[in-house]
Amino acid sequence: MLDKSQRKEKYTAATFLANAGIPAFIDDKHAIAHNKIMIIDRQTVITGSFNFTKAAEEKNAENLLILKNKDLAKLYLDNWEKHREHSTIYER
Repeated sequence: MLDKSQRKEKYTAATFLANAGIPAFIDDKHAIAHNKIMIIDRQTVITGSFNFTKAAEEKNAENLLILKNKDLAKLYLDNWEKHREHSTIYER
């Protein structure tokens, strides 16, 4: 899920995902979709400031936290689904 800025730029994460056949959603209800989370296997949550970019990897002071807890992952997933409900699918 990405914010509305992804619709305006030429090369974006939304474009990258769409080109790879991965659905991307745009949450334009909020100014910025600023959450940085991954929910894996419904029990692992990856969160923090890390943006999964080259700059984050090589230049920035970032943090990344990996949590393995099914109940906590469910809370993150519920929040994601809440935002998904008011988001639209990205179309190239």
